[in-house]
Amino acid sequence: MLSFLFPRKCVLCRSLLTSKETELCHNCRCTVKSHPKAKRMIPFVAQWTAMWYYKGNVRKSIQRFKFYNCRSNAVAYGRLLALKLLEQDFQAPDMITWVPISSRRRFARGYDQSQLLADALGKELGIAVVSTLKKIRHTKPQSGIADAAQRRANVLGAYKVKNPQAVAGKRILLVDDVITTGATASECAKTLLAGGAAQIHFVAIAATSND
Repeated sequence: MLSFLFPRKCVLCRSLLTSKETELCHNCRCTVKSHPKAKRMIPFVAQWTAMWYYKGNVRKSIQRFKFYNCRSNAVAYGRLLALKLLEQDFQAPDMITWVPISSRRRFARGYDQSQLLADALGKELGIAVVSTLKKIRHTKPQSGIADAAQRRANVLGAYKVKNPQAVAGKRILLVDDVITTGATASECAKTLLAGGAAQIHFVAIAATSND
């Protein structure tokens, strides 16, 4: 009855899944291009990876997750991201954390999508998820800023470490939904390193360019 009322759908294209399919339909598994191992360096980030390119059904899927209350997408993303990391000889960090949104944006949205993603990924990998950062300044959405320098300026000093003792000497995996220029990831990583963390790795559902 539950399957009839709430049929399982592909997290990307929303087509109905068969009994043998999980997270993605056969067509999306075959046609949606996986993001390769990243080559571009992000300041203060030791290594980063993304699962897909931010376009087409991937973009629509993330927008549903981020803006239209499709919170259940986090479970599928977390499972697929865990597989992606394990395929890349992933070295388990001491903890997983996420890029937080401002309290104003969280109040308006009702949830923090990156926290949901981090929780799902942590559950799949069996790694503790810890809230390490707080956004102390409300900023314009990075998606509305095209210039890389302006993106960096927009997030400069926007985050602080909640508890330096919790991150001291730790290897941390930082999670967000989308990476564009890397300005937000870099600022968060810099903040965590200044707070005493040993090393920061970063992972996102999608990246906007071929890196």
